[in-house]
Amino acid sequence: MRVVSLVPSVTETLCAWQVPPVACTRFCERPELAHVGGTKDPDVARIVELRPDLVVVDEEENRREDADALVRAGMTLHVTAVRSVEDVGPTLLALATAVDVAAAVGVDVDVGPPRPSGPRAFVPIWRRPWMTINADTYGSTLLAAAGIANAFADAPDRYPTIELNDAVARHADVVLAPTEPYPFGERHRAELETIAPVTFVDGRDLFWWGVRTADACRRLSRLS
Repeated sequence: MRVVSLVPSVTETLCAWQVPPVACTRFCERPELAHVGGTKDPDVARIVELRPDLVVVDEEENRREDADALVRAGMTLHVTAVRSVEDVGPTLLALATAVDVAAAVGVDVDVGPPRPSGPRAFVPIWRRPWMTINADTYGSTLLAAAGIANAFADAPDRYPTIELNDAVARHADVVLAPTEPYPFGERHRAELETIAPVTFVDGRDLFWWGVRTADACRRLSRLS
């Protein structure tokens, strides 16, 4: 089956299943595959030229207008939607069915028994403006499974825009600064340490659901 993946975590999963897509986005970190733009600006004309059997999109990663353009161009879409660790297993099963591979490729996501709640973490996902995550996100549920509390779990918006003073007021024990979607690094340490001690984490572990979920949970649990 010829598949185009516009979802980095799906691209990683398909490659692990030995079903590499014929093309993916430049954010999928697969230089050996053809690229068809980004997650928010895919090259629809190029995708159509590739004549895929299926284009995989995600309700959060990709824009509705691009999905609609692909449908108008005659493409068949498979849409994923993951808001929690519990969504990952069923989503992988549906994906395996859609790309015609056996469920034996591994769709069970075992993150182990619940862990007692440990440190309270502030997780910035963007800067200028500052943004974070609430409980209704995959990243937050993964942290919970790893025994880490989300300082902004009760925020009304899934991706609230905040000020750093808001984070200070939440009394976090640690700042978990991911490498994506915003590339936090050492140059941001002093600023983030005004909130709490800083630990930099692989953003893919926090936000790429799929075949990495179980191992990502185990890696994050070492921080709790």
